[in-house]
Amino acid sequence: MSRSQSFPFPQLKQLPSDDLNTEELEDPRVPPASQVRASWIDLIFQEQGRRLICWLPVGFALGAVLFFSLRVELCAAWGAMVAASGVVLLWAGWYRGWCRLVGFGLLVLGLGFALAALETRRQPLMPVLPTRATILTGRVLAIENLPPRQDDDEPARRLTLADVTFDTALDAGMRPLKRFLHVRLKAGDPLSPLPGSYVSVRALLKPPAPPALPGGRDMQRESWFSGNAGNGYALGYVTLEADAAHTPFLEQLREAVARRIERVLPGQTGAIAATLLAGEGSGINRQTREAFSASGLAHLLAVAGLHLGLMMAAVIVSVRAILVLSEKAALYWPCREISALAGLVAGGGYVLLTGAHLPSVRAFGMACIVTLALLTGRRTLSMRALSMVALLLLVVSPSSVGDVSFQMSFAAVMGLIAGYEVLREPLIRLRGEGGWQRATCSHLVALALTSLLAGLATLPVSMAHFGAFQPWFVLANLIAVPLAAIWIMPAGLISILLMPFHAEAFPLRIMGKGVQIVQILADKVAAFPMAHHDVPSMPGWGLLAFMLGLAILCLWVGRGRLAGLPLIALAVVSIWFQSRPVLLLSPDAGLIAVVDRGVLKMGPHSSLENIVLDDWQKDLALPVEALPPACNAGLCRVRVQGHTFLLRPHDPSDGENLPTLEDCKDIELFVSASPARGGCPGVPTLDRFSAWRDGAWAVYLSRGKISLVSDRSWRGSRTWVPAIGSHGMPNLPLARSE
Repeated sequence: MSRSQSFPFPQLKQLPSDDLNTEELEDPRVPPASQVRASWIDLIFQEQGRRLICWLPVGFALGAVLFFSLRVELCAAWGAMVAASGVVLLWAGWYRGWCRLVGFGLLVLGLGFALAALETRRQPLMPVLPTRATILTGRVLAIENLPPRQDDDEPARRLTLADVTFDTALDAGMRPLKRFLHVRLKAGDPLSPLPGSYVSVRALLKPPAPPALPGGRDMQRESWFSGNAGNGYALGYVTLEADAAHTPFLEQLREAVARRIERVLPGQTGAIAATLLAGEGSGINRQTREAFSASGLAHLLAVAGLHLGLMMAAVIVSVRAILVLSEKAALYWPCREISALAGLVAGGGYVLLTGAHLPSVRAFGMACIVTLALLTGRRTLSMRALSMVALLLLVVSPSSVGDVSFQMSFAAVMGLIAGYEVLREPLIRLRGEGGWQRATCSHLVALALTSLLAGLATLPVSMAHFGAFQPWFVLANLIAVPLAAIWIMPAGLISILLMPFHAEAFPLRIMGKGVQIVQILADKVAAFPMAHHDVPSMPGWGLLAFMLGLAILCLWVGRGRLAGLPLIALAVVSIWFQSRPVLLLSPDAGLIAVVDRGVLKMGPHSSLENIVLDDWQKDLALPVEALPPACNAGLCRVRVQGHTFLLRPHDPSDGENLPTLEDCKDIELFVSASPARGGCPGVPTLDRFSAWRDGAWAVYLSRGKISLVSDRSWRGSRTWVPAIGSHGMPNLPLARSE
């Protein structure tokens, strides 16, 4: 290359730099250096590129979380105003990077807030349920087999009823309920109604229960968005009022598949196989569930994205292997696209066969996008595809942002995609051009990485929702997931294909051998030390910090992704730095417990309070002991961390026997399961009326003083929180035209 070619401006090459007149040589077409220099936000936009679209569902989810975390009910107009301000910033400051960034964030945040408010408003109101036993009539939506309770070894069944009417004087002529009811059938009931039939049963009903403690799991909010009106149990046998107009084919097919599986594979092996192939998990007993949970294999007992992916992978590999046997098909047919479509069709059939549960439907939506990307020659699995699925689900149902299955499934897939993006080059070098030894080693490493990445991404979410830590989950999944991929699910698929020919016995036995190996693995790993360690519940802000940290770590391009690690660490340690109550009062004041020296000391209570006690144990992760024997007879004084409380956890007199002056001496709080009736004047009091007004109560110690927190003050005035003394909205009678 000549000197004139190497220098872009030949006419200037002979002039010294000091003699240049910059004003004469300035080209008007070239902007000044001050305009060429990009801002740091523009540099971020350039660095992230198309990855910025992945933050759409994150901003949308933050808007929904903001709406659900408020303690006052705001309408969708507030979100619309925030979104409109974002649009104004985008329009007015399109040339400024910070305006675009802030406007984009406000737009997405406001849309998430507004759609969450709209979803809340369009739900049907909670109806008034009879407070006494009544005869109800409704249409059967589903009949489920439930695992046995802790005090009963016999499995039970539960009906889901819609269009329910009550046979009472107050409900005569009222319109049917717009929500459904769950009714647990009486043991030994011989009737098995089909979906679509009308039945009647005498039952005792109750509305969704409030949280067991302030900040605990909110079943009333979950029921508000799920369409549930309440639960109950039958006092008599079910009576068939009218047969179904037509028997659902899928329900019959599901039951037939489950019966055939259990005929060949008895016991728990058959119950697990029926769960994997037909979605019938009622036969799995408590011991099996506890072993799988302690070993970190509980996800194998719930039909979700893993099973769908394994089933589709088996179909895709099989169809492609069959197609390449033909030379013409291998050379001229799009074998990869045909096998992908076959796998998608098989996956859709599997989702319908197993009951179309929400996690499997969500995974099938992701599979549809992956198949579409494969058919169009795009990347089959990417962050953008995952973000589009998440955004679609959040637009349809913003309330799913608090669903544990939503959080765990997207955290796992996001961790896998990001992890393999970083480790792709090392894995390629590991595989190299070697023979079967290197290929086998690379596959084993990939399986181990899959279990490790998915487990680490979902472990804090599991700790937040289930209060358990399984340190051996990687070891168990390293063996169980490959077995399910190459042994259990392919054999199950072959057995389903052979069932029309009554030849499913042999592949089912092969599948059963693999299931038995997984059962043995679960039992062995569950026996390891510290296999299942209870941990305190994670606060809501801790879970939010983890999800944000995981999003930054997985979605950000460049070294800036490391900023997500401090947020993840903060979320994990938040479990042990959250303040814990020293005294708890149940929502109906039937149970009083004191936290002292790492022990949850509870008062006498009925079996109806066992659910509340389980929630307290799960939230605090503490062993349970009984209060001093004096508390069983009536009043007792308890001293906790230098503070004295007067407790009355059991009172046969219903508050008629008032405490004496000696009992009230030097106490800071009087807690009674019965009405206090002015006992201990001048002392703060929690009693049955306090629980009736404000739900559960928790007592905290802050700077040497006691602090009382109620469930109503924690949740605030929200649509799903019943007003004081409210039991729901009465159903209106039908108009004449109806």
